[in-house]
Amino acid sequence: MAGWGNGRAPRALTLLAVTAGAIALAAYSTMTGAQAPPQGIPRFADGHINLSGIWQANNTANWDVLTHQARQGPMTVLGAAFSVPGGLGVVEGNDIPYKPEARAKKDQNAGNWLTADPEIKCFLPGVPRATYMPYPFQIVQGGAASDMLMTYEFASASRIVRMNTNVESPVDTWMGWSRGRWDGDTLVVDVTAFNGESWFDRAGNYQTTSLHVVERYTPVARDVLQYEATIDDAQIYTRPWKISMPLYRRLEKNAQLVEYKCVEFAEQVMYGHLVKGR
Repeated sequence: MAGWGNGRAPRALTLLAVTAGAIALAAYSTMTGAQAPPQGIPRFADGHINLSGIWQANNTANWDVLTHQARQGPMTVLGAAFSVPGGLGVVEGNDIPYKPEARAKKDQNAGNWLTADPEIKCFLPGVPRATYMPYPFQIVQGGAASDMLMTYEFASASRIVRMNTNVESPVDTWMGWSRGRWDGDTLVVDVTAFNGESWFDRAGNYQTTSLHVVERYTPVARDVLQYEATIDDAQIYTRPWKISMPLYRRLEKNAQLVEYKCVEFAEQVMYGHLVKGR
C-alpha cells in the first residue's frame, strides 16, 4: 500500500485516528471541567488518592505507537500467529517529529526489528514502553508522601518513584530515574537518566540518553486511570510529543503478577553464535 513502507499509516486511517483522539480528548476535558471528581476512587484515610493495584493497557502500542494496519508478521511459516494487529495510535496528532537523519535511523530499526529490538533480547523495556506492553504492572503505594514501587511483569522490571525530591540519579539505566509529585489527584512522574537503549515499540521508534519523560496518572473512575506521557529528546526530535491512553485495573479475584523472567528464552538469540560448531 502506498506510503506503508516508511512506517506511516494511510491518510484515511491517520485521519480517523486523529479525529477519534480529538473527540475522546474533548469528552474527557468536558467531564473533568464540568463535574466533581469521580466517586468511588480508592483513597487513604486522609482523603488522598490511592493508586495501588494491578493495571494494564489494552491497545496495540507495543507493536507501533502510531496508527497502523494489520499485517503479516516476520514468521510467515506460522501463518496468522505472530502477525501484527492493526490499531489506532496513542500519539497526539499521530506523528513523531523526528529530525530527518533520526527518521532514517528509525526506518533502519524497523527493518532490523527481529535482531535489534531490545524486547527480543529481554532487556528492560524502559519508560513509557513498560506501561503499554501486553503485560500487567503493579503500583504499590504506602501513603500520600511515601515513595512508590512500580513493578512490571515483563522481565521482572521495576522502578521506584521517589516522591518530592530533587536528588539526581548516580547512573543512567534502562528504566531511568523517577521523581514524583502530586498535582491534585494526578500523580506526576518526571523520569530522566535513561541509557538511551530502549525503544518505544516494535516499529523501531527509539530514544537517546537525552530522553526526558513526564508521566501523568489521573484516576477517572474507580478502575480506570488516564495515562499521559510527554516525551522530549532534543537529539532526535524537533519538539516534545505526547502519548495518552486509559489503563484498566485487573479485577480478577486472584489478580497478580506472574513471574516472566525471559532472559533464558533469549539466550539462543544472543549467544547462539558462540556455540561450538557454528
